[in-house]
Amino acid sequence: MSTGNPPGTLAAPTARIEIHTFDSLNLAEHQFLTASKDGKIAHIAGELRLPVGTERVPAVVLIHGSGGIGATVDLWAREMNSIGVAAFAVDCFTGRGITQTITDQSQLTAFSMIVDAYRALDLLAKHPRIDPARIGVMGFSKGGFAALYSSMQRFQREYGTPNLQYSAHIAFYPRCDTRFIGDEDLTHHPVRIFHGAADDYVPAAPAREYAERLRRAGSDVQITLFDGARHSFDNPLHPQVLQLPDAMVPDGCRYEERPAGVIVNLETGKPLDLSAARVRRGASVGYHPRARADAVKAVKKFFTSTWILAHEPGGEK
Repeated sequence: MSTGNPPGTLAAPTARIEIHTFDSLNLAEHQFLTASKDGKIAHIAGELRLPVGTERVPAVVLIHGSGGIGATVDLWAREMNSIGVAAFAVDCFTGRGITQTITDQSQLTAFSMIVDAYRALDLLAKHPRIDPARIGVMGFSKGGFAALYSSMQRFQREYGTPNLQYSAHIAFYPRCDTRFIGDEDLTHHPVRIFHGAADDYVPAAPAREYAERLRRAGSDVQITLFDGARHSFDNPLHPQVLQLPDAMVPDGCRYEERPAGVIVNLETGKPLDLSAARVRRGASVGYHPRARADAVKAVKKFFTSTWILAHEPGGEK
């Protein structure tokens, strides 16, 4: 009998689904970087999928990208359940009245999504089925930024909960074109980055350079680049090439945070003005079967070994 799943995916043994609501913050870049707590309260929610069993299990918080929760997050939640790991898919958009930010990234900063990730961690750490010492975060594109930079000690101190940290950070195709104050001082938990070498939406070079800086600073960081893979390469519902003519794309410049939470363009030396930022329109996404299969295998092997799980990572055929 057909499961109705896309080719190469599995039917996950999800034992229970729960919907949880929680509060986060809406913060502009400057507010976040100056440790402001006076942003507008955001009431958001997430779907928790628990694997079979009654014992405490690890969990992964899934943070979606600019398109909102879709096939990518759904399939990764199933993959997590298949190795006995709970999956908490956070919806950063609906509670804020947002459908997508592909065409207008100013609707929600990726920094606010870092706060979302910390609040999701708080929630899961209190759940009777979740082991608070084994909670990871995995994000995609805009959510990948949140998953990656939530590992910074500085942001953890400012917005996280004392004595509670993610035990792993996995970022798929995150934007890394800004050097932040303290961005080489991480929380000492492993970081894994996956990126497509042919990504014309969020190019891989800045992520590769950031990973190298982190390694030189002594962090447990690895980046995997997939030849020929585009943005969102792990979404089987995409064709191999899908053009997004209205997508708002970064201008290709590099940025740096200065004191008082000011981000400057390193090319011009001027503060970043989001209302007048140079952006272009048009990028591509595309499914890459081999890249997705290899990424699934790598992520499952990573969690299986990091958390000493009894399940075999398996991978896709």
